[in-house]
Formats: sequence, structure tokens, C-alpha cells
Amino acid sequence: MSSTFMQPAPFGSWKSPITSELIVSGTIGLGGVTVDGEDIYWLEGRPSEGGRNVLVKRSPDGTCCDITPPPFNLRTRVHEYGGGAYLIDQGILYFSNFADQRIYCQRVGEPAQPLTPENNQCRYADAVLDRKRDRLICVCEDHSQANPEPQNTLATIDLKTGIVKTLVSGSDFYSSPRLSPDGSQITWLQWNHPNMPWDGTTLWLASVLPNGEIGEKTCITGSDHESVCAPAFSPDGTLFFVSDRSNWWNLYCYTNQGIEPLFPLDAEFGYPHWVFGVQPYVFDSTHSLICIYSQNGQDTMARFEFNSKSLQIFNVPFTSMGSLQVKDNTLYFIGGSPTEPTQLVQMDVDTLQTQCLKRTSDLTLDVGYLSIPQEIEFPTEDGKTAYAWFYPPQNRDYTAPEGELPPLLVRSHGGPTAAASATFNLRYQYWTSRGFAVVDVNYGGSTGYGREYRQRLNGKWGIVDVADCVNAARYLVRQGKVDGQRLAIAGGSAGGYTTLAALTFHDVFKAGASYYGISDLEALAQDTHKFESRYLDGLIGKYPEEKEIYYQRSPIHFTERLSCPVIFFQGLEDKVVPPNQAEMMVEALKNKGLPVAYVPFAEEQHGFRKAENIKRALDGEFYFYSRVFGYAPAETIEPVLIFNL
Repeated sequence: MSSTFMQPAPFGSWKSPITSELIVSGTIGLGGVTVDGEDIYWLEGRPSEGGRNVLVKRSPDGTCCDITPPPFNLRTRVHEYGGGAYLIDQGILYFSNFADQRIYCQRVGEPAQPLTPENNQCRYADAVLDRKRDRLICVCEDHSQANPEPQNTLATIDLKTGIVKTLVSGSDFYSSPRLSPDGSQITWLQWNHPNMPWDGTTLWLASVLPNGEIGEKTCITGSDHESVCAPAFSPDGTLFFVSDRSNWWNLYCYTNQGIEPLFPLDAEFGYPHWVFGVQPYVFDSTHSLICIYSQNGQDTMARFEFNSKSLQIFNVPFTSMGSLQVKDNTLYFIGGSPTEPTQLVQMDVDTLQTQCLKRTSDLTLDVGYLSIPQEIEFPTEDGKTAYAWFYPPQNRDYTAPEGELPPLLVRSHGGPTAAASATFNLRYQYWTSRGFAVVDVNYGGSTGYGREYRQRLNGKWGIVDVADCVNAARYLVRQGKVDGQRLAIAGGSAGGYTTLAALTFHDVFKAGASYYGISDLEALAQDTHKFESRYLDGLIGKYPEEKEIYYQRSPIHFTERLSCPVIFFQGLEDKVVPPNQAEMMVEALKNKGLPVAYVPFAEEQHGFRKAENIKRALDGEFYFYSRVFGYAPAETIEPVLIFNL
């Protein structure tokens, strides 16, 4: 029930039941759903266990148990972002262990045994089982060579000997090896520098010879200007895939008659390939598939019938969905909505009746404390339109004093080829229930609005994204929704760069928070991992030929333009954005006399996984703004050291 009396109190000083302790203690990550026989498996990312990824099994009687005990952590470092870290078949599990990056084999209920050699400096991902030849086929990233960068291939792993052999090589990157049901054909994706997989990939199809080698291979589609993703064989051996050749990532199939579009739609049936193992559709019969597509910032689930070429929309109460699996007319997936924590869902395909099998959080919150996101469109540079999700302040127990407007936190997502969604986000509710407004910006370059929108950022990173974040804030000020004198911006990784660029090259924001953000583009171009080592060619320009552009867009060189406080959070083992990026910026701000704080975390990489560090960062950012904007938090928060304040 709602309170009968709402206490007047300044924005930022509202007491909230959504504490950082509650968020980290009661929250897990969910993903990697697999069906094997009568059992359901999934991965849980547990902050309370140092961010360890644990495989969990649910039996038909509803009992659940951990399959991988400590210290095993199912996580691969291929491309550094990982994904596709395990497969299970007939009760036998094959997984990549984070600590040593070896593949282990484990019969469920028994101890795990290493399969691949020790200390071979190889990483593996996205494996499929080749039953006919008793082997795995996977992506292999070899860091043992004396080459300027690791070597990526498709490789086989013998299940008896653990011997690793190269199957396909010659390109810079590979992903998505998939076998036909009878094992006679294999398909895969490959691409080369300087492309990222959402820029251009090629889809290949080949026969598999009796000796296991690749026979004649054919490039089905793809180019430097077409992004192909999510290939899969149907039960009858037809090859399906997703391509953005029409501007939108749509579904296609390949037959003897050539390539055929299934259901052209101004929607995204695919995702940018940041992690392995993402499949946006599954075959529920020989004549239909179930898919998820994104449109106007929200996901829709549907079934596509091959014969009638019709799309049947499933009316389900989720706005964000993924990790589809189907068996015997029962669908399993990860789903989220604006008011419910993300959950593992079981659904009857005929009746659409759903059952929650596991939640990311068991917290039960009164809706009076929850801010419901509102999709907004706003004008931005060059007469274009950009998009965002706006979360107004919400707390059933408080109201603001007459005439006061809330502070605004602008969130710039990472990637930058990612997307903000309306899925329930406890961290955003942490802010809104304390009296902040939050706007999560889908700036130009974001996924979900077609290839053309995604390519707005080409050559203009640090310009388009920054302008869209600035214009989102200005729009909300003009609408009378937020206080123009209390605007903050925060983001991680690429979003951290957008944050630092916005603070440096514009004077709209009064404070900011950078989470493992980039301050020196040239340093990033010289010191990052293979997967993203040429990413900046498309976002900025060729290096070193266009070195001057890198200089001009790097906040580190223009700290004299900064005029507001900034807090930095950084993992000290980050290989994507090394710690020196943050440390150089902190020193420059110290020397300039601006308020600045630096919170480093040992044993953290690109993104924080340990509960205590997630809590520290969340509370630390809130504390920082309290000192800058002059509000008094309702609870006692461990201070952060702020220089020059």
C-alpha cells in the first residue's frame, strides 16, 4: 500500500529501500540457457562469489543444483568479451574455465577433467559437438605465437586425446561454427580488419569430408558493407541467417534457389557480435521458428511459419528477451520488463502460459518506489532525431519542495554499438528512488534502429554520441523536467569516453563519472586487444595517418576546457581500457585544481563483477554528487577521497 502522507524533502535526500547492499546481495546474472534431455541448464553470474559464472541444472521435479563447484568459473576470454563458454550434450559438459582458459570435460555429477593441454596459451569459445567424429569444433584464439597479435581460427578438439587441430584459417576473426543435423556440412562467419562484425562479415558453407577436413567451401553472402550473423541449420538441413543487407538485421534462408528473405520488417532480428553464443531464433519444428526482434527500443517474440510466410506475434509480458531454447513445444528464455527483474521463463508455445523458473533478484519492491521508463524522441544535430529512455524520480514516501526540479543523471551506454533498453534496472531505481531523474540515451551509433542509424557514428565518435547526450539533457531541461544547474553524465568503457568528451568539449554538465572510460584515443589505438584494435578506424579514422583527429578528440589533451568535478572508477587488470587512461586524466585534473576522485579496484577487469566493488562504485558516485550538488543523503555512505574540494 502507498503511504498516506508524502514527506517533503529535497531531491537526492529521499530515503530508499533500494540500497546498494540489497542490489549486490540479492542480484545475480542469468544467461546461456540450454536444454539437454529433460533438464534445463543456465549460467548464473554471482557477484557474491567474486563474479564467478556457475552452471546450474534444473531437473524435471523442479530441484536445482550447481554443476560447477568453486573454483571453476565458466568464462572464456576470446575477444576479451567472451560468451559461448560451454555446451552440454547427453549429460556431458564441456566448458572453458576462466583461470587457465582450458576446456574441461565433466559428466554431470562427477568431477571435471581438463581436456585441452596445459599452458598452451589458447582460448576457446562457441563450440559445437561433432558426434560423428568425436570432437568439438570451436573458435580458437592462440596467444602463443610470436606474432604482433593473437591468431584466430576454427579448430577441432579431439574428445579422447584433447589434441587441437586447425580446421579453417586465414582470416582475422571467426565465429559461429554450426554443423548440419547430419554432420555433412558446416557453416561459419569470418571477417577481417578493420571491420567489426556489425560492419561487414561473410557467411561460408562447406562440406565436411569423411576424414573430418573441410571440403569445397562457398561464400554464401556478406561483404565489407553487409553484416551477417546468427547462422543456423533447420532440422531439415536448410541454412538460415540474419543479414542487414536491407538496412535492418532481417531473417533469410539459403536454398538451391539462392537467398530468400523470410519476413522483411523495419526491425532488428540480430545483435552486434560483442559476445559469442547469441542466437535470436530457434526452430520449434521443421516448418517454423520462434524469434525475437527489436523495434522502437523494445523486443517482440514471434513465430514464423515457413509455408505461409506469416509472422504470429506472441503477446508476452516482457520487453527484453533472449537466450531462446525450445523442446517439446515448451520455450525457455531470459525475459525482463520495466517492473520485473530479469528471469528465466518457461512458456507453453500454444497457450503462451509462462512460469518463472529463476529470477536475477528475489527482492520484492512496492511499485510506489519504481520509476517506469518513458521512451522519448528528441531533436539533435543536423536536423536528426535521437532516442532515449527517461526515468522520472519516484518514491512513494516523498515529494519535492514546491518549485524544485530534480537533478538529472545522463547515462551513455558502452559499446558504443550497444543499446539502452527499458528492462528493469535496480541501479537506475537506486537513483530515481532517491530523487534523481535518469535518462538512458540511445545515441546515434546504437543498435536497434537499423544500419543507417548505427553508422551515424562512423568517423564521428566523440561528436555524434556526445551531441545526442547533450541534446537529451537540454531537451529535458526545456520540457521543465529537470534542473539545468544539476546535470551529470556517467558511462562505462565507450560510454566513459562519451562522458569525458561531453565534460571536456561542452559546458552543459556540472559533474560526471567515468567507469573505465577512455581519455586518450591514441593510447587506446596503440594499446588494446586484437578484437578492437582496428575498431577506431571506422569510428575515428585510420591510425597513424589521421593521428591529428585522434589528438583533437582526446579529452586528455584538453583538460584546460574542463570546468566541473569528475569521479573515475577503474579495474586495475583491465586489458580493454588500461588503467593509465584514467590515471592520466586524474593527474591532469588534480593539477588543474578541479575536484576529482579516483577509485581503483584490484583484480577487476573491464566491468566490475565483485559485490563489494559494485556497491562501492554505486555509493561512491552518489556520495560524489552529494558533495557537488549539495544534497544530504538519507543514509550514511562511506566517503570517497575527493581532491581539490
